[in-house]
Amino acid sequence: MNNTGWKSARERAADKWEEEHGEPAPDGFRRIRVHDLKHTFGRRLRAAGVSFEDRQDLLGHRSGRITTHYSQAELGNLIAAAEKVCGDAQSRTPPATTWLRRRVSAVSL
Repeated sequence: MNNTGWKSARERAADKWEEEHGEPAPDGFRRIRVHDLKHTFGRRLRAAGVSFEDRQDLLGHRSGRITTHYSQAELGNLIAAAEKVCGDAQSRTPPATTWLRRRVSAVSL
């Protein structure tokens, strides 16, 4: 996707932009790759709440691992999910602390 054919197409698109808008094309016009658009599409599908299976079909992947690579979570969504644990301390009672203990087998005693 970085061969001369693609580079030429990006240059023509940037030139057309400049011709129609009378100003230089945004910097990304000359550097964007089709592959970048696929990542953008995958991330936007996830942000829109599209199911994993539908994202996998739309992106044309057989492996779920590849679909995950193309549709990573947005940092803002991860922060919001973590903040749900904190929540508003005044509006609800926090859950009790859970203590996990390792079982001690009779053999090790």
